[in-house]
Amino acid sequence: MSGVTVQQATGPRVIVALDYPDAASALALADRLDPSRCRVKVGKELFTRGGPALVEQLIGKGFDLFLDLKYHDIPNTVAGACRAAADLGVWMVNVHALGGRRMMEAAREAVAHAERPPILLAVTILTSLGEGDLREIGLEDSAGDSVVRLARLAHRSGMDGVVCSPREVRLLRRNLNQAFCLVTPGIRPVGAGADDQVRVMTPGDAILSGSDYLVIGRPVTAVADPLAALDAITAEVDQALVRRHGDDAAASE
Repeated sequence: MSGVTVQQATGPRVIVALDYPDAASALALADRLDPSRCRVKVGKELFTRGGPALVEQLIGKGFDLFLDLKYHDIPNTVAGACRAAADLGVWMVNVHALGGRRMMEAAREAVAHAERPPILLAVTILTSLGEGDLREIGLEDSAGDSVVRLARLAHRSGMDGVVCSPREVRLLRRNLNQAFCLVTPGIRPVGAGADDQVRVMTPGDAILSGSDYLVIGRPVTAVADPLAALDAITAEVDQALVRRHGDDAAASE
C-alpha cells in the first residue's frame, strides 16, 4: 500500500467537487481557484462529457485530481480502468468496496507499478443513503456497522483508504490503524444546506474527527466568490488541525 497516513497527508485538505454538466464550466471554475489551495474532483457526469482530455487539462493547470468514478465491475475490467486512470496521472481514484476482495486486489495490482501510483480508495456506503435506504437494499446492519465491515475488507484488500461519511470517521479510526486514508464527502459549512446528502458534518468537526481530506462542492462552486469561500473553509480546517495535533500530543504523553 502507499501508506498515506494522517501525519503524512500533505498539501491542501480540501477537494473541490467540479460537479458541472460540461467541461467549459468546470474549467472556468478551475481558473478561479488556486491549485496550491485545493485539489479538484471529477465525477461521472463531467467525465462522461469531458473525458480524459478534461482530466489532462485540469492536471495541466497544476491541480491534483481525484477521479471519482467508483468503479464496480468484474476484477479484470476494474483493473484495466484503474490502470488507465494511473496513466492519466490522477492523484486519487476509487472503486466500490461492495465489488469484493478480488476486485479490489486486482485494482491494487493494476496501479502498483505506475510511475506515480494514485491513492486508491474504496467507497463504503454512499452518504446519500440513510438507514431506511440500507434496509431497502438488503443491508440489515446500521450504516456505521456496514461502513466498518466494508472498510476492514478494503484494508485487507490493499486499499489506501476509504471514502466514508464524516459521521463514521471516529468509528473507523477506532477500528482501523492510523495508516488508512479517510476521505469524506458530506461536508457542509455552518449555514449551508445539506442538499441531497444525509450524513453531513462541518469542515472543522470532520477534521477533528480524523478525516484526512474533505470533498466539498456547492459551498464553493455555487457562490459568487469561490476562492473566498475556499479560504474560509481552509481557515476552519487549519484551526481544527492545530487542535487535533494538540489533542494527539496530549494523548501520547
